[in-house]
This record gives sequence, structure tokens and C-alpha cells, in this order.
Amino acid sequence: MIVSPVTTNSAPLGALWTLAVTEVTKKRGGQALMVTIAAGMADELLLEHFISLGDLWSAYDGDELVGFALCRYGVVEALYVERHRRRQGVARALLDALRSLEVPPVDALALPGDRAMKSLYESIGWKARLLTMRGA
Repeated sequence: MIVSPVTTNSAPLGALWTLAVTEVTKKRGGQALMVTIAAGMADELLLEHFISLGDLWSAYDGDELVGFALCRYGVVEALYVERHRRRQGVARALLDALRSLEVPPVDALALPGDRAMKSLYESIGWKARLLTMRGA
């Protein structure tokens, strides 16, 4: 598994990004997460913006892009792995690479009910410490 910062956009990355956004916005809390991540920026500009800031990391297995992570301001804001590659260590490889940075992340976001993501974070010793509640 090769994990590295994304420096240029590509068709596979664009497709995986679109798939991730589509999947996350269907989940409970997903739309609110996207609003938080976008911070007012138009959806079609987000991917290029994160690449230009050096905040997006990719995971490749050989020539195949299998996942990515968005890490800003010490927070893993998004971590996405191709559905057919889940439970194969891709998310762990992304997280381990981020944690080995000179300034590693200290927090991460997970959607309500996403037990797999919460379990991943708990497996490295992180604890849930904030739950955001919002009125309708």
C-alpha cells in the first residue's frame, strides 16, 4: 500500500471523490458533514482546493487508487475507501501515514452510526469526546 499526499487531480480520484460525496450525503449527518467540510465553497471546487492545500492523501494498491483521506488543522475530516477494498487495511494505512507526520492529527470526524469508523479510531486509542446535536 502506498500512501502519499495528492499533488494533482486525476479521473480516478475525481470518480472516487464523487462516489464518496454521494455515499456520505445519504447517511445520517452526512449533509451536515459536507457543509462543515465545504465551509461555503462550491462543491465542484472542493477537490481541487484540498489538493492545492496539500490536505488530501491517497492510498494506492499498485496502480489502483483504493482510498483517500482529508486531514486539515489536525483533524481527519474524511476517510474513504472503495467499497470492495474495505476491511483490508486501507483505512488503517491512511491513518497510520497521517499519524506519522511531523504534526499528526489529534482528532477525527465520524458520522453517527458509523461503527466501523469509530472502531478504527478506537483501535488506535482515540476516544469519542464530542457529539454535536442540532435542532431540526
